[in-house]
Amino acid sequence: MEGSFTDEQLEAAIEALVEPERFRAAERRVAAAAPQLQRVLGSALAEGGWFEEVHQQHLAKLAAIEDPQERLAELRTVLAEETRIGMLVGVAVGWELALELLPSPDPSPLPNPRR
Repeated sequence: MEGSFTDEQLEAAIEALVEPERFRAAERRVAAAAPQLQRVLGSALAEGGWFEEVHQQHLAKLAAIEDPQERLAELRTVLAEETRIGMLVGVAVGWELALELLPSPDPSPLPNPRR
C-alpha cells in the first residue's frame, strides 16, 4: 500500500471523512478498539520519549509561574503541543494498523514484512 496512492487520492480520502455518517462509523470502530489502541499509543509515546522528561520539565516550569495569566497562556501552549504530538503519533499508529490489516499485495510464499 505504501506509495501506491497519489496525493490526490489521499486528499479525497481525507475529505471523505468530513461526511458526518462516515466519520460516525469511524468513531464507532475506534471506540470498539479503544482500549487496545490506547495501549499501543501509550507504548509508542513512551518509547519515543515524547512525554517523559520533557513533560515533567514543562509541568515544573508551569508550576513556578506566579502570574496567573502567564501561567494560563503557557499551559494552553503546552496542552496544544502535547495534543498535536499525540494526534500525529495516533495517526502513525492508525496508518500502520491499516497496513497490517490489508492483505499483502505480494502473492509469494514469503511472509509479509509488516507482520
